[in-house]
Amino acid sequence: MTIWRFDAIGTRWEIEGELTDADRAAVAAEIERFDREWSRFRADSEVTRLGDAGGGFGSTDAGPMLDAYREVSAATRGAVNPLVGASLEALGYDASYTLHAGEPVAAPAEWTGLVSWTAQAVKASAPVLIDVGALGKGRLVDLVFDLLGHVPGDLVVDAGGDLRVRGGAVRTALEHPFNSARAIGVVELRDAALCGSAINRRAWGDGLHHVLDARTGQPVRTWAATWALGAETMAADAVATALFFDGGPALAASWGIEWVRMSTDGRAERSAGWPGELFLARPLGRGSRS
Repeated sequence: MTIWRFDAIGTRWEIEGELTDADRAAVAAEIERFDREWSRFRADSEVTRLGDAGGGFGSTDAGPMLDAYREVSAATRGAVNPLVGASLEALGYDASYTLHAGEPVAAPAEWTGLVSWTAQAVKASAPVLIDVGALGKGRLVDLVFDLLGHVPGDLVVDAGGDLRVRGGAVRTALEHPFNSARAIGVVELRDAALCGSAINRRAWGDGLHHVLDARTGQPVRTWAATWALGAETMAADAVATALFFDGGPALAASWGIEWVRMSTDGRAERSAGWPGELFLARPLGRGSRS
């Protein structure tokens, strides 16, 4: 099986499978389409335009992503919110990567009053900066995976550690968030998706990182890393974000997703059905809260 490596949407991709030149061109076009619509780091993107002037745009991703955001937001009592873009910018994680932190800014709590959507379009009643970082990469992995559904044999689509596998088992380590040379566990993926999130990724300044509580605009402090395992990547990506907050385990249970999370003081927890090996972890029942 051949491996195609390339950079896109700010991360490293690896796709394993018997791809043709036409397959690669189709993947590149789909990634460009998604990025042009949803990247807040592009001056020419649709969400940047909404952040400047409001309005709307058509996208087949609007319904799936914003429907999921509504569920995740409800489960985490507003901690996860697609209008967290301005909060990230306030802390320096902006389109220019200034990484110069100002005062934290909470995201609008009633975001569904500002943003409306259908299955194929989104509209903002006022200028608001949408950030789909909680699940957007997972959505794109699913899109690329489905686009390559005709490829024969095994297939692996990996976007910076968020991956979806078809066929033979792929053994994957869960990287320790404070020591990249270590793992806190391993899991074998077969016809499944795995997503992770950690505060050591996209971190800058003194304790600043990309995982924010939208209610305060402050970086989370209790959990250091999360992993979520499910059938589709977008759902796993969303749960990996939700697990930084109360309500995350219950959401995972309702969506049929198994999970692991590690606290900033070194404790590890897992769902009762987690299929992989963990080190120094204690199992929680489905829907349990720490």
